[in-house]
Amino acid sequence: DTWVGFQYIDMLTFSGGGTFDGQGALSWNQNDCHKNKNCKPIPVNLRFEFLTNSKVQDITSLNSKFFHMHVFRCNHTTFQQLTITAPDDSRNTDGIHIGASTGINITHAKIGTGDDCISIGDDSHEITVTDVTCGPGHGISIGSLGKYKDEKDVTGIIVKNCTVTNTDNGVRIKTFPDSPSPSTASGTHYEDIIMVNVSNPILIDQLYCPYTQCEPKPSSKVKIQLLV
Repeated sequence: DTWVGFQYIDMLTFSGGGTFDGQGALSWNQNDCHKNKNCKPIPVNLRFEFLTNSKVQDITSLNSKFFHMHVFRCNHTTFQQLTITAPDDSRNTDGIHIGASTGINITHAKIGTGDDCISIGDDSHEITVTDVTCGPGHGISIGSLGKYKDEKDVTGIIVKNCTVTNTDNGVRIKTFPDSPSPSTASGTHYEDIIMVNVSNPILIDQLYCPYTQCEPKPSSKVKIQLLV
């Protein structure tokens, strides 16, 4: 499920101005993860796992089959001067997805895909997103949270000085209903965000249902706290 991956590296610098073209157009119509909970994984353009004190810069990711960049268990890593591009009808092509990571800084990036520009999963802490241009796509999202048992909290998410254009959502927090375990998304701070032609500028959805049919269920057990 990975085209190019980096694992277990301290002080990685990954740069150079090149383009990773996933040639995903033939895959998008076959990707049914938006309606099938048991869908088969297809390749991520770039995967970063267990990196520390690292930097990824001046890279272009084009037309990934699935997520463009998947960040997992990384600490104190910066992503800057990135260009991430796919058409607005490319399903599940999140620009940067972050999970179980701490001290991640995303700055001076241009992201436009068919899904979230940036998505932040559980057990993520001190994530800072600044000077990012987002659109098209689904905006900048926390979640989805509350789908699995024993998910860990999300804390200290800052989104600042960003521009979101021609997206379904601006900034969004999405949690599944009837979560199997309680958790918290706290310390979230949004500041100086310009939104142009955005359908839902601010969306907190605690009955998130990405599939075509969802049975009625109790509300999410994920507690949400915003800093204003």
